Amino acid sequence: MAQQQSARSFSVTQRSENEAPRIYPTMRCRNDEAMIGWLKDVIGFTERVIYRNGDTVQHAELAYGSSLLMLGQCSDDEYGKLVGDINGRRTDALYVAVDDPDGLYAKVKASGVKIEMELHDTDYGSRNFACRDPEGNLWNFGTYRPNADEKPL
Repeated sequence: MAQQQSARSFSVTQRSENEAPRIYPTMRCRNDEAMIGWLKDVIGFTERVIYRNGDTVQHAELAYGSSLLMLGQCSDDEYGKLVGDINGRRTDALYVAVDDPDGLYAKVKASGVKIEMELHDTDYGSRNFACRDPEGNLWNFGTYRPNADEKPL
């Protein structure tokens, strides 16, 4: 007979080797199809699923390795009003751990988006660059790849 785990002994920090991520970045896009195309063609995301309502992307999930990015069309619904205006000052940014920052940098630069930080080596051993996507969101790419189970640097 299977033992039941006490609710008090369960911790959200417990995880198994094959556990899915618990944090999923989300974004709303003015031109969802163009953003999905850029993420797939330039960055290397793959399409997991896209739910449409006519010409509008209601919800999309794009995979990058074992991580997922969820996105959809900007709207004036209740949630859409909470996530902020892309034209105002923002405090959010995305960081993506990559194996070949030099190769990705060349593809990103060739796509014509604004490079915010040129490709460089950091004092903590990562090779990084930062850019704005076609809608102005800040993306950081680098080789630093922390693991939740490892001791910090």
